[in-house]
Amino acid sequence: MASSHYFDPEPAAASRPGEVRLVLGDGQLALRTDRGVFSAGRADPGTLVLLRSVPDPPVAGELLDLGCGYGPIACTLARRAPGATVWAVDVNRRARELTSANAARLGLSNVRVVEPSEVDPALRFSAIWSNPPVRVGKEALHGLLATWLARLTPEASAWLVVKRHLGADSLAAWLASEGHEVARAASKQGYRLLQVGPGRPA
Repeated sequence: MASSHYFDPEPAAASRPGEVRLVLGDGQLALRTDRGVFSAGRADPGTLVLLRSVPDPPVAGELLDLGCGYGPIACTLARRAPGATVWAVDVNRRARELTSANAARLGLSNVRVVEPSEVDPALRFSAIWSNPPVRVGKEALHGLLATWLARLTPEASAWLVVKRHLGADSLAAWLASEGHEVARAASKQGYRLLQVGPGRPA
């Protein structure tokens, strides 16, 4: 049987639709899920740490959910910043379809769900929120983050949640070595929430 990963463009896992309820301080969201996407069976604890700890997003501009899965971060961003455009990016086709469906069901017309290659390289983001795909491997993860962090506006921040035992501290050290401003904004339930500024010229 072929293995299936949430970062596969076309998941091998057979569809088995489900639903996850996202409970936050500013409301609840019922989101449809499916096999073959990240944390399909429950609200991921790291995602909850991010969504319960970050400050409010910019009220306007272009916002990015990098690795959107079925859309918990993108839909929360869109609800908290209705005047902004939220770009929900994922390589996984099933994840994109779920995010699109969830945003539509919730009436969030400011969500744009796309493949990474469909984002204009000239577009700059006022914030990035992400539970990045650490299991894709260190080299691929570093390449992914280097590409998208370079698209932050000069005063913007990325908010990344990473499990401590999956390399959060080494990732923070690598980001700092690449010239980014990095701060640990929260540490809860074994997760680090990193605030990352755009890279500065050496």
